[in-house]
Amino acid sequence: MNLRRLWAIMLKELRQLRRDRITLAMIVGIPVMQLLLFGYAINLNLRHLDAGVADQANSAASRVLVQDMVATGVITPRSEAYSPDQLMQALRRGEISVGIVVPADFERRRFDGREAVQVLVDGSDTVVQSAAIQLAQVPLDTRPTSNTRPLREGSIASGQVSVTSFYNPQRRSAVNIVPGLIGVILTMTLVMFTAVAVVRERERGNMELLIATPVSRSELMVGKVLPYAAIGLLQTTLVLVLGTWLFQVPIRGSLLDIYLAAVLLVLANLALGLLISTRARSQFQAMQMTLFLFLPSILLSGFMFPFAGMPRPVQWLAEVLPLTHFLR
Repeated sequence: MNLRRLWAIMLKELRQLRRDRITLAMIVGIPVMQLLLFGYAINLNLRHLDAGVADQANSAASRVLVQDMVATGVITPRSEAYSPDQLMQALRRGEISVGIVVPADFERRRFDGREAVQVLVDGSDTVVQSAAIQLAQVPLDTRPTSNTRPLREGSIASGQVSVTSFYNPQRRSAVNIVPGLIGVILTMTLVMFTAVAVVRERERGNMELLIATPVSRSELMVGKVLPYAAIGLLQTTLVLVLGTWLFQVPIRGSLLDIYLAAVLLVLANLALGLLISTRARSQFQAMQMTLFLFLPSILLSGFMFPFAGMPRPVQWLAEVLPLTHFLR
């Protein structure tokens, strides 16, 4: 092996990288982006989950209990008062992640050693569910009040806070992951396929030939992306069927709503793919730029890591990503 020839090839490759500004930006940008995302944006220790409180006892002891739960930092209660039915409706709408129900006979239950508080949790996210379960470890205030008898010495209030998990009571990770895979697969494949397809036509010189035909530009672009829209809907159907058959993931609600959301995500991803194709000069660059978009989408959308645990500026950035809204 001749070291001079080897050195010449290395210099040639470095000069090509220096001229390729997009690749050069990826070399620096991807490590920096991953460092910022994993070090700053991602937080598995959830804090300040939106919570609603239905305090039917409305006593000093019940207010102390709620204050103790808030002091854990896990929840941030909303200012409005809820009834138990309103808590359930708010959970279904996704307005809150945790609901706390304090019954009217809270103090009697507390000193009788019965279940005194119920915590309702949106179990569709297992990380949120695990964080909310910490509330069951909050000790109830055992000091006697004027209208209750004192506890015997050494007694504790363990087991008096029950946790009820909705939508995923068995805490199966497949129930959380499989539906989200629809959005992840559509984002990963459609953006890349669309971007690469357009750039490939340009590299082969076919784009000029297509433009020279009687086809308008809008017809050309729509005709290029519509097959991938059909592929996206086929992928959606495939994930739904396999998720139900292999992983026993139940489908609740309207299939029409699922497909309407999938159509919107497909259109957004096709638009992003076309945008990338206008900037990429080669198929390799198109795949690089797709990866640069895909990493924030999968990390910040709430698929892998809980959205509630991210800093507020990162949440604002995540709101721009189509996948974030599809997963909701």
